Amino acid sequence: MNILVIGGTRYFGIHMVNKLLEQGHDITIATRGKTPDLYGDRVKHIVIERTNEESMRKALQGKHFDVVIDKIAYCSDDIRYVMDYIDCDKYIYMSSTSVYNPKHMNTVEADFNGYSNDFVWCNRFEFPYEEIKRQAEYALWQKYSDKKWIAVRYPFAIGKDDYTKRLLFYVEHVMKSEPMYIDNIDYQMSYIRSDEAGEFIAYLVDKDIEGAINGSSTGTISLREIINYVEENTGKHAILSDDGEVAPYNGEPEYSINTEKAEKKGYHFSNLKEWIYQLLDYYIELVNKGN
Repeated sequence: MNILVIGGTRYFGIHMVNKLLEQGHDITIATRGKTPDLYGDRVKHIVIERTNEESMRKALQGKHFDVVIDKIAYCSDDIRYVMDYIDCDKYIYMSSTSVYNPKHMNTVEADFNGYSNDFVWCNRFEFPYEEIKRQAEYALWQKYSDKKWIAVRYPFAIGKDDYTKRLLFYVEHVMKSEPMYIDNIDYQMSYIRSDEAGEFIAYLVDKDIEGAINGSSTGTISLREIINYVEENTGKHAILSDDGEVAPYNGEPEYSINTEKAEKKGYHFSNLKEWIYQLLDYYIELVNKGN
């Protein structure tokens, strides 16, 4: 298949592109051209400025792709800058479980209704992250309902290559006896492994799927379980304090992400607790080596 990937040069986008290449697809990458990649001549390149409509129009108008995978769309304007100019048989949008308001245990796709509010054309800075992601989906549901599209909704992606270092934050603070403020330590939460996050999108390109679809590792874990594991395996003790550094997952509710739709389409996610402790071991070793 002839596939355009908008983004795809960092984090789980790399896993995704590598999987697409392994599957034998013809890949074109559209980026600003400022982040080097290791794909070499295995992919074609288009230079774009993602938030500039004229740049997007010049780069995309008149081109046809079987599939467009948009890894870096955040708001309704970003959706429009692709959908109004390119011709494609399927558009895959990297959405987020942040669209759910709120997330809860056993969150299913239907818990976010793309027609529940009118969409507005907006840029990336007009609303908080959760709302601009909702506006992007509202645009798909309401403005482009005649197109074939998929909105992939993930919780936090974690892995050895996680540039956000959010999970690493907890490991470091325990091991360095640095105070931290956590407001949801006992809440069960979902995650997805970064390589799986990339591979699942690659899986979707030739599947007869439309609309929203959740992706998540099976099972949940609490931050207390994570911290206890680090304490038990390092001999260190967490310092929890209202005056400590604010933890990155604060404000998250207790939730799990239902993936039955993906499972029915033949994709089976890994079990969270079969790999997260190995990831924590990696982070422990990383901190011991001084990062």
